[in-house]
Amino acid sequence: MPMLRWQKSSHSAEGSNCVEIATTPTTIHIRDSKNPTGPHLSIRPAAWTDFLSHAATTRR
Repeated sequence: MPMLRWQKSSHSAEGSNCVEIATTPTTIHIRDSKNPTGPHLSIRPAAWTDFLSHAATTRR
C-alpha cells in the first residue's frame, strides 16, 4: 500500500481530534485522529460519495 496522506476536515478546529481521511484512486481510508496507528476503515469512493450526500441532506 502506498504511503497515505491523511487530512482533517476544513471544519475541524486546529489541534482538535476528529475523523481523518486519506484517498487513493480506488479507496477512501477513514481513521480516528486520536488513534492514528490504530485500525482504519476502507471504503469505495462511491460509498463515500453516498455518505457525503446523505450527510449534506441531514445536516443540522
